[in-house]
Amino acid sequence: MSGIVGIVANKDCKDDLFYATDYHSHLGTSYGGIAIYDGKYLQKKIHTISRAQFKSRFVEDMDYMNMHGHSGVGVISDRDTQPLILRLKFGEFAMCGVGYINNQNELARELIRDGVVFSEMPNGKVNQIELVAELINQGTTLVSGIRNMHDRIDGSFSLLLLSKDGLYAARDRYGRSPLVLAKKKGAFIVVSETCSFKNLGYKVAKYIGPGEILYIQGSRVRQLKKPGKVLQLCAFLYVYAGFPASEYEGRNVEYFREYSGRIIARRDTVEADLVCGVADSGTAYAHGYAHESGIPVRIPLLKYTPGWARSYVPPSQETRDLVALMKQVVAEVLIKGQRIVLTEDSIVRGTQLKNYLLVKLWKAHAKELHIRPACPALMFPCKFLYSTRQLDELFARRIIKRIHGKHIKNIDRYLDPDSKPYKKMLAFMEKDLNVTSLRYQLLEDMLAATGLPKKSLCTYCWTGQEPEKK
Repeated sequence: MSGIVGIVANKDCKDDLFYATDYHSHLGTSYGGIAIYDGKYLQKKIHTISRAQFKSRFVEDMDYMNMHGHSGVGVISDRDTQPLILRLKFGEFAMCGVGYINNQNELARELIRDGVVFSEMPNGKVNQIELVAELINQGTTLVSGIRNMHDRIDGSFSLLLLSKDGLYAARDRYGRSPLVLAKKKGAFIVVSETCSFKNLGYKVAKYIGPGEILYIQGSRVRQLKKPGKVLQLCAFLYVYAGFPASEYEGRNVEYFREYSGRIIARRDTVEADLVCGVADSGTAYAHGYAHESGIPVRIPLLKYTPGWARSYVPPSQETRDLVALMKQVVAEVLIKGQRIVLTEDSIVRGTQLKNYLLVKLWKAHAKELHIRPACPALMFPCKFLYSTRQLDELFARRIIKRIHGKHIKNIDRYLDPDSKPYKKMLAFMEKDLNVTSLRYQLLEDMLAATGLPKKSLCTYCWTGQEPEKK
């Protein structure tokens, strides 16, 4: 998904930038990058972080250790190398961003026909940051260029642009990825995740609105474009992707997860001996479920956190499978003969749950396994952030394909929890996963737990529906 950080301060910002960027490490495992303006030049460093943590990559880099400045940007990237330093007609910028552009290839071909030359071509594909820069460069002003970018892309993109004079922060058109302004004495920071600045002394000043553009220079913040009226924050941030200590639109992630677990328990009738959260992201749901049901929480699945990242984040299935196998260690004595409710944040691909976690629990002689995901079945690949891309990646769509012998276009019947096709799908899923029972969280319950209006949340991956554009 990626996470971005920008700082403007009246003294060296390097340490705050370093730690705030590192606090976004749960959002990507491909690249980590930092750019700093040293008073004379914009300088950058980028490292791969697929096999080593962000901190270790940069602490060992002497070039980075010698970088200093009063302003900078940082990024944890799930796909592209960034930040990039680019010269536009509006000046020189260090740029980084979050999002996904579905029509990237079409836009690149158009720009190439117009004479644009792309220099960043990893794996034969144009770097999204460079593509965004070229779209911005078509504007008569920087602000009109950002508007042009938002108008022309199919997808979403939030970005930070650091110049020698200040920092521009632009949230994506419909606010699918968060962007927050915070401040402390002598410094402003813009981040994707509010957890990233809490230990650094900053306090929230503003949740940047959808499509809003801010400019930070010295001790001043100017609004260059007002926020749009349509907010469509990615609801999956609450369910899984976001860090528990973060807030989106003022709503805390950990609170959502615990409250959501309570709602799941209220609707459940299963008799069980213990509740167990699947990995870290399922723990809060388990506590909420336990508080509501009176069934005790235990931790028979233990994540070995020192060496393994989140299994959802790596881009290759092979790497995700390896992480899933190695990071979870079972305590057999807590499992044998037990009827277990497993609270899971979601079932996306289903391969790790099926091939690794459940197998380990059955081998440890669990008596029953009841899966309770905290969101509905994911039915549509995400169009707006770097996540699932194909129907066959989604567990639910593979099951529906098995029922019909092919992918079908109209799956409305499978979105209704009261329908016969939906119940048939659940039966197929239970058999495929080899579990005692499976019950998904209802969409309305999940949305209610956020405390935000339904219209303010993107639920495309569950419903396939987009809001009316305004």
